[in-house]
This record gives sequence, C-alpha cells and structure tokens, in this order.
Amino acid sequence: MSSLLAIQLPASRPMWLAAGFVFILIVLLSVYAITVSLKKFLRRGTDSERNEMDPGGSRSADDPAFLSSSMQGVIQRLKAQEKELERLHREEKQRALQTERLSEAVTRNMPTGLLLINSNGLITLANPAAQAALAMATLSYRRYDEALGLDSHLSRLLADCLRDARTFQREEVEHFTPEGELRQLGVTISPVFAPPPHLRGQAADLAADKIAGALCLLSDLTELTALQKQVRLKESLALLGELSAGIAHEFKSSLATISGYAQILKSEAAAGEQVDCAEKIVQETRALSHLVTEFLRFARPLEFTPSTVDLRVLVERTVAELREEMPRVNFSVEGEFGNVPGDDGLLRQAMLNLARNAAEAAAAGGAEVRVTLRGEIEGTGAVSVQRIIVLDNGPGIAPADLSRIFMPFYTTKADGTGLGLAIVQKIAVQHGGTVAARNLPEGGAEFVLVLPIRPTASS
Repeated sequence: MSSLLAIQLPASRPMWLAAGFVFILIVLLSVYAITVSLKKFLRRGTDSERNEMDPGGSRSADDPAFLSSSMQGVIQRLKAQEKELERLHREEKQRALQTERLSEAVTRNMPTGLLLINSNGLITLANPAAQAALAMATLSYRRYDEALGLDSHLSRLLADCLRDARTFQREEVEHFTPEGELRQLGVTISPVFAPPPHLRGQAADLAADKIAGALCLLSDLTELTALQKQVRLKESLALLGELSAGIAHEFKSSLATISGYAQILKSEAAAGEQVDCAEKIVQETRALSHLVTEFLRFARPLEFTPSTVDLRVLVERTVAELREEMPRVNFSVEGEFGNVPGDDGLLRQAMLNLARNAAEAAAAGGAEVRVTLRGEIEGTGAVSVQRIIVLDNGPGIAPADLSRIFMPFYTTKADGTGLGLAIVQKIAVQHGGTVAARNLPEGGAEFVLVLPIRPTASS
C-alpha cells in the first residue's frame, strides 16, 4: 500500500500546484476588484463635492478657476454672515433706542421732580416736574448752588451729600422762586457712587467711596402745607372760642358794673378831681367793653349763610362806602371778578377790613394815599380761584411783623384792637380760602385774598 502511494504521489503534484496557483490568482483578483470598487466609490464622492464647489464641471485642485470659484463661495458665505451680524446689530441698537426713549418718557412724565447732579456740581438732568416745583425753566448744565442759591437749605443738603455721601429722606425745605414766592418742598437726596453696583465687587478696593454725583427727588408741598395750616388754624380758633367765650362774657359783665359805679360817682360828686377820675374810668371801661365785644365776635363761631356772591358788586359797594368814610383816600377797582359761594356779609366785612387797614397803613407815609382792589381769576371750571389783591402805596410792613400780623390782638396801631386782620383770616378759612401779605419791591404792601370761584352763567 505504501509503495502504491509512493508511486502515485509524483503523478498528482502538477495538479496540486495548478490548484494553488488558481487559488492565489482568485485572491489577487478579488483584492483588485475590491480596490477598484473602493476607488470608484471614493472618486464618486469627490466628484460630487467638486460639483458643489464648482458647478461648471470637474476641475483639479490646482486649477486657478477652481480656486477662484472656491474663494468666491467663501466670500459669499462671509458676506451672508456679515449681513446677519448687521441685522443683529440693528436690532440691538433699536432695542437700546427704545429703552432710552422709554426711560426718557418715564423721567419726563413722572409727577415727582428729578435732579441729577454730577461730582462737579453741575445739574445734568432736570425733568419738567423739577422745573415746575422750583419755578425755573432752565436748570440743565448749571451749578446747583448758582441755580438754587448758595445759602438755600436745598443747596446745603446737596453739598453735604456730594461731600460726605449723606442720604436725606423726606426732608422739608423752604425754597424762594426767582419771583420771590415761598414754596415748601419735600426732598429725598441720595449719593450716586462709581463704579456701578454690579462692578462694586471687582473694584471695591479701588473706588468704593468715590462719589459720582447726587440724585434729588422733590415734590411741591406748598398747597399741602397751606391746607395743614388751615386745619390747625380751624382747630385753634375753635378751641379759642370755647375757652374764651365764657371769660369774655364775665369780663363784659364786670366792666358794665364798673362803668355803672363810675357814672354814679360822676353824677353825685362835685365838680373837681373826682369827676375827672370818674370820667376817665367810664372812658376806659367803654374801650375795654368794645375790645371784649370784638373779641367775642372773633371767638364766636361765624354765622355762615351760603349764597352766590357777585364779587364785582360787593367790591364796588365796599369801595363806595369807604370813599364816604375816608374822602382823602384814592380808592380804585380794576381787574376781573367772578361769583363765589359764600356769605355776602362776611365777605363784605373782610373787604372792609383789608381796604381800611391798607388805607390807614398808607396814611402813615404822609404822601397821597392810594388803595387799589384788583381782581384776578386763575384756572378754569371747577379748579378756578378768585384772587382779590389789595394794594397800597404806604411804607410797607416791617419784616418782623409779616409773620404775626394775622395773630389775634397783635397790632402796630396805638388804638387798634389787633382783631381786624385776624377776623379776615377767619372769614377766608370759613370760605375755604387763604389770605396772605407781602411787601412790594416798588414799595407798599399787598394783601391777597384767595377764594374758590363759581363760574358765571355766561362762561
């Protein structure tokens, strides 16, 4: 058997070699086919990319036209991105502009006055409410101490804030307008620091105490203060009437008794010194009785009979009465007068007291006495008021007396009771109005009675 195999082996070797060669050939052909397929696949992908980059046809990477086309594509994409950035920038700018306009509208329309002062003391922002409260049309880019006055209370508060970073809340200060009008202002002042609060943590060691300016909020409290004064005055007058009515009545009874005994002594005594003394007692008791009567009239609640009062007729009637009483005084009436709700008798008494007081004060000057009653109407409709201004050409009112002339029993006249102007103030308060006095720059004094007005039918 082994010999047989040995004999047959040489005979089958060529077939084995042929089979091996064929196997190797098949493997090589398979590898070649796979390589060719892979190259075609890759070439197909490269051609598609080239077609996208170069729609005109396939070009080699070294072709100048291909490079130019690729560069144009990059430039187009950059331009598209630039347009997108420009659009985003415009939108951002528009949002910033809208925010700025909104902030400006809020500042312009807020009812509270706003002042922004920088570290150099210049007013960089002043809204219309601040200009109205301070009665100044131009405030921006002026020094606060020059605009408000170096010695004003508001200027001192701002100086303390800028220097010491002090905060003032709900302070009440007095401010004189350029026309000399006194206003009561409520102010809140706070310092403005640099850097801003969101950067304070990064720069706390560098500029924690640096003051960039001051922010001032202010409101006009003049009307509110006047209303509070009226309320306090009404309470004081009511209390005064309750406490003094009984005392004045007892005084009047005692004076009547003294006067009666003095008259008995005068009638029974013989002519001589006793008669003269009795006469003086009678005269003094009559003067004191008159004073007590006036005081009772002031302290007693006013009998108010409401009606519609034509002020033009009332003022002209008052002036006609005063011309007969004081023929040497030149009385005149001018301006506009309306109708007011009130008591005709009380308003006539107020007009008489004001005009008579002005004439007596002007007569002390020695020159020709002139007294003018001028009417002015401010506002329209339900918010209008009547101003009745009584002017004289006298020496004016002493500054020390201006704040006290409406106090009961305060007078500068030798024979005055000190109740005339106090009664005028009481009548004004009873009618929901006010009365004030001031000296005129050209000389003389001015009394202003303000009353709520009722429009006439023709208006």
